[in-house]
Amino acid sequence: MQGAWRRVVYIGLYELIAIVMASAGLMLMSGKGVFDSGALAVATSVVAVAWNGLFNSLFERWEARQATPGRSLKRRIAHAVGFEGGLVVMLVPVIAWWLGVGLWQALVMDLSLVVFFLVYTFVFNWAFDAVFGLPLSAQSPPSAG
Repeated sequence: MQGAWRRVVYIGLYELIAIVMASAGLMLMSGKGVFDSGALAVATSVVAVAWNGLFNSLFERWEARQATPGRSLKRRIAHAVGFEGGLVVMLVPVIAWWLGVGLWQALVMDLSLVVFFLVYTFVFNWAFDAVFGLPLSAQSPPSAG
């Protein structure tokens, strides 16, 4: 699976699982009910979907220019850290506003989720590639001959 369809399937599966997990985590950390935590998880998912599409497009563009094809452990870690780092910058103000907490408390909550999501992102990407195959950007070019 390649191109835009790959991104749509990737983002849809990733976010569906993420909303369920984030709702539970936010509920536990904030003491808020299912409605507040679930609605915040959906709102953060909207931000994450936009970031996911942009980040993965940029990452694959960069990846296609690398001398070594494939997705090494180092490249997968860079992908997960880059994605989650950008997301923290965008989500801390949203969490603070939504839950009525200070930026520091929102940062602590978000960093707790980040620890989980770093592992989740890494495992999800690896599993996704195993099921659907590597994108063209990570495949070896056909040999001339």
